[in-house]
Amino acid sequence: MRKNLGAKPVLYPMPVLIVASYDENGTADAMNAAWGCIADMNRVCIYLAASHKTVKNILSRKAFTVSVADAANVIPADYVGIVSANSVPDKLSKTGWHTMKSEHVDAPMIEELPLTLECSMVSYDEESECMIGEIVNVSADVRIFTEDGKLDMDKLSPIAYDPMNHAYYKLGEKVGNAFQDGAQLK
Repeated sequence: MRKNLGAKPVLYPMPVLIVASYDENGTADAMNAAWGCIADMNRVCIYLAASHKTVKNILSRKAFTVSVADAANVIPADYVGIVSANSVPDKLSKTGWHTMKSEHVDAPMIEELPLTLECSMVSYDEESECMIGEIVNVSADVRIFTEDGKLDMDKLSPIAYDPMNHAYYKLGEKVGNAFQDGAQLK
């Protein structure tokens, strides 16, 4: 038996993404954006309302970073999602996060978030609120790698957003091998 829920924003897991930019004065800003995904091999798509200070910054600077929020940073990640830089311009100072300038785009990276996509803005459609960014570089802290040089999701400890219950979840254990396990059914 199944239960109909109607039209709801339910798709799991929804990554918790922290989008960072510089404002007109060079002040770093960041926001929490759960409505985003990889759109191509070198593109990211994030849905952001035009009223966000971050969107204004990105439209001006044509660059932004997207970091994956992790379990160690739930509180500051949630904070940058519930407080607007339109009303609290220095909201990053309350998070305890430290920023550094990206080497590849005109945008800040948050040191405490270990995986960051450095992006140049490709387009923004105000009606659909869809921002497309070209991934220029991926910066990853060495602490989230395995000994043989692969990204380790357990060490990254990414969190996902549950839009139905307004909760964050740490992603769990590995359960299979992509592009291999399905071969059993061939």
